[in-house]
Amino acid sequence: MKDDRSMKRERFTPVTYALLAAGLLLTMILCACVGSVRISFQDTVIAVWNALWGRSVPQGIAKNIILNVRLPRVLCVTLSGASLSLCGAAMQGLLRNPLADGSTMGVSSGAALGAVIAMVTGFTLPGSAYGGMMVMAMAFAFGSLVLILTLAYALDRSLATGSIILIGVIFTMFISSIISLIITFASDHTRSLNFWTLGSFSGVNYDQARLLLLALAVFGGVILRFSPELNAFAVGEDNARHIGVNVKRVKLIILIAVSALIGVCVSVSGTVSFVGLVMPHIARMLTGPNHKRLLPASLFSGAIFLLLADLTARTLLSPIELSIGVVTSLVGAAAFVVIFYRTGKAR
Repeated sequence: MKDDRSMKRERFTPVTYALLAAGLLLTMILCACVGSVRISFQDTVIAVWNALWGRSVPQGIAKNIILNVRLPRVLCVTLSGASLSLCGAAMQGLLRNPLADGSTMGVSSGAALGAVIAMVTGFTLPGSAYGGMMVMAMAFAFGSLVLILTLAYALDRSLATGSIILIGVIFTMFISSIISLIITFASDHTRSLNFWTLGSFSGVNYDQARLLLLALAVFGGVILRFSPELNAFAVGEDNARHIGVNVKRVKLIILIAVSALIGVCVSVSGTVSFVGLVMPHIARMLTGPNHKRLLPASLFSGAIFLLLADLTARTLLSPIELSIGVVTSLVGAAAFVVIFYRTGKAR
């Protein structure tokens, strides 16, 4: 029989989701209104509403800024934040590691290396301006994750938190040095690559938003589908195997989905750190550890967090735009210390 606390948590879950959805919508509207040029809430809503229904939008600066600049950026930021947070929650559940995330485990760095190589070499796929970067980022993300887990298992067969994070940090530093070396020799791309590697949604468009939406629908749908299996992993792989979970198969599918989703996000915005580390913990405080509720809550919370981070990056030193990775790293570094401290005390 469930205790009162768990019953109350389940009872208020629909309300929690409704609040998260309302908060996401309001945050998206706020980000579309606020910038170096302030546009009223009414003008923003009218422009977006008319565009959605195919109606004519009055010409002017508001139309150009909202529909051609801010709206595609808001959509890309929302989808990226949701994707990165979902991946973080899945990795933490799969590896039973509260510090698991694409940035702490080197997956994002690996994806960035693949994207940088594609940018410098001009690698593309026929019929797609972004396909080359995306495929390279996805492939390098998965390869990095497999390499890190293999090295961690070779050094410590228990796959302890400290071992995985240590190897992930070392791998990230190694990849960062390779990226810096590539940028040094790619003089024609130096400035754009430096800004991109720190994370930026500047200049994104609707095509990239569609790619992010497709990736989230496909790979995010796969991750959500395996939420019961992630609950089983929470009590250990042996117990999961005893209740009928095909551990190797589920692990492989989730790792491929996570790597692919992180790769797509990195190919669009560069490396955006700590979203997948911090936001699943916030969502867990709201919904509890059950992945059937945690994963959807992580989607909302990650999107809201990255939207606010992007708004800060755009407006804090306006008209100068900060890299969004700078903002998320400042918040994430502090959260990383707190989480690591609590993890150590729990042992």
